[in-house]
Amino acid sequence: MTGRQSSALWVRHAGEYRDPRQIISQWEGARKADPAILRAGVSGKWWETLSRLGITLLVTREYEHIVMAMHAGRSGPAVSYLPLPHPSGIAADRRTGAVWIASTRLPNQVYEFRPVVGLMPRADMPGAGPGENPLVPVSTRFLPGSFYLHDLALIGRGLYGAASGMNAVVRLDGSGPVRPLWWPRVIERSGRPDFTRNHIQLNSIAPGKTLRESFYSASADSITARKPGDPDYPVDGRGVVFSGTSRQPIAGGLTRPHSARLYGGRVWVDNSGYGEVGIAGDGVFRPIVRLPGWTRGLCFCGGVAFVGTSRVLPRFRKYAPGLAATKSVCGVHALDVVSGRVLGSLVWPGGNQVFDLDWLPARMTGGFPFSAGKDRSGDGRELMKLFYAFKTK
Repeated sequence: MTGRQSSALWVRHAGEYRDPRQIISQWEGARKADPAILRAGVSGKWWETLSRLGITLLVTREYEHIVMAMHAGRSGPAVSYLPLPHPSGIAADRRTGAVWIASTRLPNQVYEFRPVVGLMPRADMPGAGPGENPLVPVSTRFLPGSFYLHDLALIGRGLYGAASGMNAVVRLDGSGPVRPLWWPRVIERSGRPDFTRNHIQLNSIAPGKTLRESFYSASADSITARKPGDPDYPVDGRGVVFSGTSRQPIAGGLTRPHSARLYGGRVWVDNSGYGEVGIAGDGVFRPIVRLPGWTRGLCFCGGVAFVGTSRVLPRFRKYAPGLAATKSVCGVHALDVVSGRVLGSLVWPGGNQVFDLDWLPARMTGGFPFSAGKDRSGDGRELMKLFYAFKTK
């Protein structure tokens, strides 16, 4: 290699990994997001509902490798984003503002974010603190890909995850080994649980005060020869919600259920394969509303349910027998929990998959550092200050 070639190579290397999006996601290709996946249309009283509740809604879009946030700010609607590899479950601590997001590529990761509360005093880069207290990463934990993390949940003072690849729930906030702590009886053989592969797609946690007081959704209540992920895996009407106490189903007849949640003393769940959201209990599922897409992602605030919908992936068309694949949309919808009426929706015409939703008070954070509208970074100096000297609690 000539001296000129070496110099050119060193210059190229020196210029790599300069964008904070690349550093956070540990992904060289993570630069500014494609505008096609950020462009959205709104119907009904979407922004009015967010404004009335005073929240920042957080959304993971797994196959587009992006997390988003939105709120109705004083200067109008604000939408922000951050690239992350295949993000799935979210858990938001509304006491502290901390947010955890699962990233399920190989290996799995769990990112922790916290709101910025100001900038450290720096003589080499003076400047005021960032507006709207953006969420920035403060740590990440790597885990084996065999965990296949889906949902995250705060139970008591612990962070837990649905490890679908193990058919079990694990605790994620310790420094020691991560081990299964809860699992349904159906994965036991001769009294011993089988954690060696994904048998039933245990994918969500409706967090109660303890693991025993929580509930869990899965695609099946028995081990069969075909496994989740196989396009011919039988799903129609085989999904269940398990009780944490009995470790047995409290409701069946669902099709690829996701996002079980406790609200108002009842277990709510997305019946994904039919585009429904409703209540599970007494052995059955009672749909409240049907939406135009694969329902996944569910959270509640002030009598409003926020539900995500996704397009149906062509290779998994059999997983959605109750949906018109060509009419499915990628979006989020606000529902009145009493009437089931859709208050408003935000839809991404170029979007694909929503995985999870959660929220924080807007006074705690306005979302992520990168704007999905006009690039708030301007010439990059404000973002440079943020990532150079941010302070969190």
